[in-house]
Amino acid sequence: MALYELAVFDPSDPVLDPMWRQGMFVIPFMTRLGITDSWGGWSISGGTVTNPGIWSYEGVAGTHIVFSGLCFLAAIWHWVYWDLEIFSNERTGKPSLDFPKIFGIHLFLAGVACFGFGAFHVTGLYGPGIWVSDPYGLTGKVQAVNPAWGAEGFDPFVPGGIASHHIAAARSIYGETSNE
Repeated sequence: MALYELAVFDPSDPVLDPMWRQGMFVIPFMTRLGITDSWGGWSISGGTVTNPGIWSYEGVAGTHIVFSGLCFLAAIWHWVYWDLEIFSNERTGKPSLDFPKIFGIHLFLAGVACFGFGAFHVTGLYGPGIWVSDPYGLTGKVQAVNPAWGAEGFDPFVPGGIASHHIAAARSIYGETSNE
């Protein structure tokens, strides 16, 4: 969808003809997550870009396609190696599903992804940060965000809550899967 929107998007006038007036759906969400440049040489702020790097609109769409392919390969791997220890009963040797172990593995992997998004992408350690704006949505830019660990992290207008909640959620997911 992002590649289709990029094919029909006209970035020539971001003020009077912004992306939401052109019927874009995915590009605004990508922009809020920090993507502002295109391999086509334009920026969402109206300027030109010479080297946007991998984390451009097209780069993010491409990495999601690659990730989707890796998920498909993982599904094939699970189908081929169905006779692993977690797919058989240890006492009887008959095929069965050990759902707590399977669920724990997938929760751990989800926790790693959740922690990585909060600790690296949102905070700007490895990634652009997120789109931070005023409450009216008039001004804004992509910037790194420090986690808000106090009560202010629950305020929807404090962007640090996004980082702290992703880090804390990943920790709680890991805590649930590591108790044996």
